[in-house]
Amino acid sequence: MMDLDLFEQLVLVIHVIAALSVIGLVLIQQGKGADMGSGFGGGASNTVFGSGGAGNFLTRLTTWIAIAFFITSFGLAYVAKQRSETMSNQGIPQVQAIEAPVTSDGKDQSEIPEL
Repeated sequence: MMDLDLFEQLVLVIHVIAALSVIGLVLIQQGKGADMGSGFGGGASNTVFGSGGAGNFLTRLTTWIAIAFFITSFGLAYVAKQRSETMSNQGIPQVQAIEAPVTSDGKDQSEIPEL
């Protein structure tokens, strides 16, 4: 099995690259209102990405990178869970709540002032 530290670093690097890629791809994409300007002579720029235009290619690429981002998020959650289990197995005492004693009439003794 792969070392947990190495796995965490690998997943974290992929996670950051995926996050930055999604941000960049979303900023590159044109909005729906940008197609109106192509009717007045500016429609030749979409031929760079093929006949389908940039929207279809960039949308698919953004989808796959977003899926990778979610998978790495689950990977980082798994690492955090494993680390918390490791810490609890090392004998670190868990914090337990201390309950105040209750009187016979059901009132909490911490609320009753002492005389």
